[in-house]
Amino acid sequence: MTATTLPPKLQEIAEDFGAVPDRDRLQLLLEFSRELPALPDRYVEDRDLLEQVPECQSPLFLAAEVADDGTVRLFFDAPLEAPTTRGFAGILHAGLDGLGAEEILGTPGEFSSQLGLNDLVSPLRLRGLAAMLARIKRQVREQLQRAAARRGA
Repeated sequence: MTATTLPPKLQEIAEDFGAVPDRDRLQLLLEFSRELPALPDRYVEDRDLLEQVPECQSPLFLAAEVADDGTVRLFFDAPLEAPTTRGFAGILHAGLDGLGAEEILGTPGEFSSQLGLNDLVSPLRLRGLAAMLARIKRQVREQLQRAAARRGA
């Protein structure tokens, strides 16, 4: 994967957005909003385990978990009344959940331009999507560093 390529699942999502007319892209975004999985009980019961993404116009919280084998699981919480924010979270979940840490870290931060939403969604909302990805990457890097420190200790 180069700096301009996307992980395969995320690339497929970008191609899906590119294949539909502008008027249908928002509908596709809403579909991702509806497909965002519910939080597991451990996050519902302890909301402090989630990190807020204040750059999002609607309340959005997320967590990334790196397993011992490097696989990353993603968890998002956004209100049903925030379909754009939920849709962006749904895209990230569908495109990145279950990938290896290095694939996620290699995902270009500006990938949202490949979705063809620039004329349909405000730049502020698109910055929220970039901020979600940036926080996911930071959480992944921090967990990899902690795991490396434990192995080296």
